Amino acid sequence: MSHSGRVAFVTGASQGIGRACALKLATNGAAVAVAARNQEKLSELVKEITTAGGSAVPCVLDVTDEEQVKVSIKAVIAQLGKIDILVNNAGITRDQLVMRMKRADWDSVLQTNLTSAYLCIQQVATTMLKQRWGRIINITSVFGQMGQAGQANYSASKAGLIGLTMAIARELGSRNITCNAVAPGFIETAMTEVLGEEFKTNAAKQIPLGRVGSVGDVANAVAFLASDEASYITGHVLNVNGGMLMG
Repeated sequence: MSHSGRVAFVTGASQGIGRACALKLATNGAAVAVAARNQEKLSELVKEITTAGGSAVPCVLDVTDEEQVKVSIKAVIAQLGKIDILVNNAGITRDQLVMRMKRADWDSVLQTNLTSAYLCIQQVATTMLKQRWGRIINITSVFGQMGQAGQANYSASKAGLIGLTMAIARELGSRNITCNAVAPGFIETAMTEVLGEEFKTNAAKQIPLGRVGSVGDVANAVAFLASDEASYITGHVLNVNGGMLMG
């Protein structure tokens, strides 16, 4: 799967799944604009990509700020000429039982995980429509499909991404723009690292493949959906969960 000549914009790219997606797309030949709030981590990622012979630019950005999103995407298009691939990966958790959940924690999760995807899609849509080619990939979650106690805000945001994916697929499909979602299950990241080894061991027992996933597993799925080989797939949720949820 070659992404040579393509330009990708990846949010939440400073670590975890977003970082893996940026590296994978760059390895496959895409120029990648990596967006996140942490400038230091972005600089390290850009250096890693360029040292390996790839092309990348940092984009320090708070995806919940509409004006920052507008300015940043315009700057990327001005610098790299276009955006072909958008990966909406930025996400946070603020876990708590719903009876105790603070409104601020509900709002921050919805704004970061769901509203940011709408903002980014809105800004890249014009350039994709003009070139009549685009790939939009939203990173949702198995918990947006089956729910999770203590994560009402997170599950709601990820379920919302699935609905957004399908709506955008219908709106933009006639212009050769696809919109799909990738739904990871339990993935080894900094976000899950704090859960402890016992939790991970018990989680693996619930997964038919008998292991938790890697960020590379998710990046491979994203790379496929961003490719020409996936040109007849849109409005789809690709599960990357080791069989944790089927059907």
